[in-house]
Amino acid sequence: MTPFDPVTLLGLVAATLTTLAFLPQVIKTWRKKSAEDLSLGTFSMFCAGVSCWLAYGLLIGDLPVILANAVTLVLAGTVLVLALIYKGREGEASDAS
Repeated sequence: MTPFDPVTLLGLVAATLTTLAFLPQVIKTWRKKSAEDLSLGTFSMFCAGVSCWLAYGLLIGDLPVILANAVTLVLAGTVLVLALIYKGREGEASDAS
């Protein structure tokens, strides 16, 4: 099996589409400097799950699983970090009022 057989290509296309689905959320959160409507619990659990999928992909040597989950972890992790930063700022602002 070559790295780019039809099954692997399908996996890479699926991985690309589902992974890039997080890009608009990263951009929106970054631009608005707000995570008002995001659930920290959801993104925390999601990042933990994606970390497990990444570990699984590494253990079985599956390129689409590895690439998709590595990039997804970076994107979702970025949203989680921004949410923590911005929610902290939002909390400080409401405390000052």
